Amino acid sequence: MTEEELKQWQEEFDAFHARFADLFERSESREQARKYLRGLLTEAERKNSWQVAEAVGDRIPDRMQRLLYRVPWDADAARDRLQEFVSETFGDAEGIGVVDETGFLKKGTRSVGVARQYTGTAGKRENSQVATVLSYATRDAHVFLDRRLYLPEAWAADRTRRAQAHVPEEVGFATKPQQAIAMLEHAWEQGVPMRWVTGDEVYGDSPRLRETIQAHGRFYVLAVSANTRVWTERPEVQEPQQQTGGRPRHAPRVAKGGTPARMVSEIIASLPTTSWKRLAVVEGEKGMITYHWARVRVVESRDQLPGPDIWLLSRRSESAPGKLAYYLAYAPAKTGLATLVRVASTRYTVEQCIEEAKGETGLDQYEVRFWHSWYRHITLSMMAHGWLASIKRREQEKKALQPMSLPG
Repeated sequence: MTEEELKQWQEEFDAFHARFADLFERSESREQARKYLRGLLTEAERKNSWQVAEAVGDRIPDRMQRLLYRVPWDADAARDRLQEFVSETFGDAEGIGVVDETGFLKKGTRSVGVARQYTGTAGKRENSQVATVLSYATRDAHVFLDRRLYLPEAWAADRTRRAQAHVPEEVGFATKPQQAIAMLEHAWEQGVPMRWVTGDEVYGDSPRLRETIQAHGRFYVLAVSANTRVWTERPEVQEPQQQTGGRPRHAPRVAKGGTPARMVSEIIASLPTTSWKRLAVVEGEKGMITYHWARVRVVESRDQLPGPDIWLLSRRSESAPGKLAYYLAYAPAKTGLATLVRVASTRYTVEQCIEEAKGETGLDQYEVRFWHSWYRHITLSMMAHGWLASIKRREQEKKALQPMSLPG
């Protein structure tokens, strides 16, 4: 955003910042947070403390660094205010929560959570930090809701490194699906309207995540690995019985001799060609891309026991028919194929959020080492992105209301 555009939207920006003002005890820190947000929205080449300070007229970055390191304020409270803003501005009963992760390439070993680990940002194992993120998508907008820094097990168990990076005592190791569960449950507690959840195989392969979404009365379309097993018919389950000899059995199990669970790839491969429907989906800036889609009703497997009746959905590339993706979709039996396809295809919007925030609001351009400093910068960047998304949407609405000019 240019300085002229910022001036044009100054009143809207001030109103947005006012939502968070009481989180800062002193007027000086309140003003510095406003300047930090403004700096993240400028065209500065990078958005670290030095260049953000320079962009807003601070001679040195000391005040910006104090905001990230020493000034008392709660980044999670700011996150909650952001979620309130998202609900008010973009809230939709059919809203979709999207879970994903992103990497931040780093040098050295002292930054909190940094390790040699796989990150999609590089497409391989690199020295990096990784964050699990939750975004929110509607038919005409996408914006962040939450973030969690992924702390590798080696980091979580290293008391010395934890202390140096100011990792709170209560923070332990959590898998990415566990982090996704925590973020989703918090967003629901905050009242964010959300009917659907989607994500890639990292999240779809987690029975606990699928179970949690169902338990909270939401639906999901989650990508899963090709070897995920489901039943085409609901199997009989044997309950534990009192036994006179041998080890007692305390848990139910699938009865012997029934139809075994099968891999989703096998089930989809056995479908007739008439099962496939050609549908176009929106894929970011690439425009409309067409895929073939098929679905079949199956029984989900959770901990090797039958779960709910669900849809098994598959996507096949037109240009590479051997390239398939698989999804488990917990949704009413009457749900149309187009709805499932729309939800599955919405996953790319979280990648748009990440790309936009890295390119426009400095999501990955921080230079901090501490736990709380990382959360503060990331939260401020997501706030800036959320405000920018609201302005973009308003501009789109204005254009839509403008009368079309007829040829003379």
